[in-house]
Amino acid sequence: MTRVHPVSSARVGGSGSRIQLDTTLRRWFNRNLGLWRSRRQYFFPDDEVLRVDMLLRVQTFEDQAEVEPRYRFTWWPEQEYDFFELKPRYVREGTMDASLCGHQLRRSRGYLCGSPTKSQIRQADEHEVVFESHYLEWDILEHIRLVDQDRFRARSIYSWRDGNLELVETHHEIRLEPAGPPLPADA
Repeated sequence: MTRVHPVSSARVGGSGSRIQLDTTLRRWFNRNLGLWRSRRQYFFPDDEVLRVDMLLRVQTFEDQAEVEPRYRFTWWPEQEYDFFELKPRYVREGTMDASLCGHQLRRSRGYLCGSPTKSQIRQADEHEVVFESHYLEWDILEHIRLVDQDRFRARSIYSWRDGNLELVETHHEIRLEPAGPPLPADA
């Protein structure tokens, strides 16, 4: 696996300050707020391919001027699928809170585990961000690109387990609703 190394704030933010980096990433995250339909394909090493449609709501919290920006991600299946019985590692529905700290995203739960994780962030350009996460026996590389004036998102996720590529995912996401009001700071 080729690792994506964290980049310095000077390369991403332009001025070299963490404030500039936070502003750039905060703006990208805020462009993702709202409700999305996520049409997913999962490619497993035994050539098994599974599809599932999920709904994903991305929200922010109010009064974040003086603190790290926080986001809430809530997901659930659009309809019932046998996917979750076939692959019980995946959570049918849930909530994850995350905070943006410089070039790290601190998540209340991991992508393939229920414990808190950190992801390194690299911004490829104004429309695409790359996350690199390492926890337990997993190395995960995730690309998210906003497309067509933020009406769509394209996600590609590669998951290595103990150095072996175990899972490749492609998600085509369609915005269903714009951002709603921020959640209360203590929610």
